[in-house]
Amino acid sequence: MNWDARQLLAAAQLAADRAAAFLLEEEGRRGPDQWSEKGRADFVTEVDRESERMISETLLAAAPGSTVVGEELTPSGATSGLTWVVDPLDGTTNYLHRFPFYAVSIGAVVDGQPVAGVVHHVSLNIRYHAVAGGGAFQNGKPIHVSGVTRPQQALIGTGFPFKFVDQLPVYQAQFAAVIAGSGGLRRPGSAALDFCEVAAGRFDGFWELVLAPWDIAAGALIVREAGGLVTGLDGERDVIRHGSIVAGNPAIHAWLMELLNGAART
Repeated sequence: MNWDARQLLAAAQLAADRAAAFLLEEEGRRGPDQWSEKGRADFVTEVDRESERMISETLLAAAPGSTVVGEELTPSGATSGLTWVVDPLDGTTNYLHRFPFYAVSIGAVVDGQPVAGVVHHVSLNIRYHAVAGGGAFQNGKPIHVSGVTRPQQALIGTGFPFKFVDQLPVYQAQFAAVIAGSGGLRRPGSAALDFCEVAAGRFDGFWELVLAPWDIAAGALIVREAGGLVTGLDGERDVIRHGSIVAGNPAIHAWLMELLNGAART
């Protein structure tokens, strides 16, 4: 079946808006006794699950026969045809602590290729979107990666490998190298939004050692459509998978790739 990317974008935006409204309504209503741990420091609540159910219902109604791959309810699924790759609440720990940096992320992937993506920054009501070949946008206005080329001036985003403490020695070496070579380092706590900060030119680069497809599908497309690069640490462009991520404007991406791989070998 041929899918129109603009129609897929509209469905993703509708689903993200519904989920964002629900998340705002429920914020602050779940105490620690209602938090479940999927893994070490990896929390989930019924809010995450209900958000994913709402998103799935909206997307499947808009595109019958498609598949939803979501973090909470459907973490594996189709790799052919139309697949929606969904994070119903990226930044759950932030959300539970009412730290206003969390998002809904929805990517539309057709036969393995991302064609549309939406990331909704819920607390600030900012919506980022892109379609393949159509540019990237923040609340309907075009955005572009930064023009910073000197690492000493660059602001870099990152994510900690908090679920995979065995990765800490490599990450600490990379962290030290980036701190020493850049203009600053930030860790807000939502990979989907970190991608959008790169796309909007507020971060000049971003890396994380371990991410999942639902962290990446929408944000990677938005960065690329904003003129940036997104690869794994191995240089692989097919990043909708479990693994490492390096994103940035072309100059800072190249610098990060050399620096991070060098630090990992020491």
